[in-house]
Amino acid sequence: MTGATDGIGLETARALARQGHRVILHGRTAARAEAAAALLRREQPAADLATAAADLARPAEVRALAEALRAAHPRLDVLLHNAGLYARTRQVTADGLELTFAVNHLAPFLLTRLLLDRVREARGRVVVVASGVHGQASLDLDDLQGERSWDGYRAYARSKLCNVLFAAELAERLRGSGATANSLHPGVVGTKLLKAAFAMEGPDSPAQGAATSVYLATSPEVEGVSGRYFVRQRAVPASRLARQADLRQALWAVSERLCGLAPA
Repeated sequence: MTGATDGIGLETARALARQGHRVILHGRTAARAEAAAALLRREQPAADLATAAADLARPAEVRALAEALRAAHPRLDVLLHNAGLYARTRQVTADGLELTFAVNHLAPFLLTRLLLDRVREARGRVVVVASGVHGQASLDLDDLQGERSWDGYRAYARSKLCNVLFAAELAERLRGSGATANSLHPGVVGTKLLKAAFAMEGPDSPAQGAATSVYLATSPEVEGVSGRYFVRQRAVPASRLARQADLRQALWAVSERLCGLAPA
């Protein structure tokens, strides 16, 4: 699970560990990941935890993360993309990518592509933490990174729309394999992201925000369910744009190109 060191991610890891699952906690640095694992082990001495680290803004580190996971963990039953950020100013990474788009969309896209064979082999689940704000986004495939016009909220909403489109297209590509992909809205949760974005406290706790992720990762109720968008553990319609097959296919192709991947 990416972004497992605080907020919704830490609560999700806590709940999964409590259920007895082996959980690989990702953090931006090894120190952050190990600190989160140490905290959970103090609470749950028998927890089966591992750690992994990568700066998701850097595609090279995402690739290294995939290689490390492949080497250390021959089976991956669930790939849970929780990490995300909200930037107040437009920032460009050392690789020339707009930061919000790089972390919130390209990183989960690339990591999934690099680990997809393992997920298929396990007939596993890909779970993508999106947001209800995806419904307020538009998508210009010629300006995905806001080079012509940029606003922090629009960039965040656009990245969350990309999350929903990505999960839906992945579900189509996994059809018949036994593996599944779904996206979700975690709620309005009082995390550091919400405070940075809106200067407000959310009505939902991090534990409440984790509930749908845990449900999609583990519940037998959603065995075989794929390509859906969930809110409070219920499948609901995603936005009109998020349901457009041609848009999700085009986004997939652009994402492959930006990640330097051969078409699949």
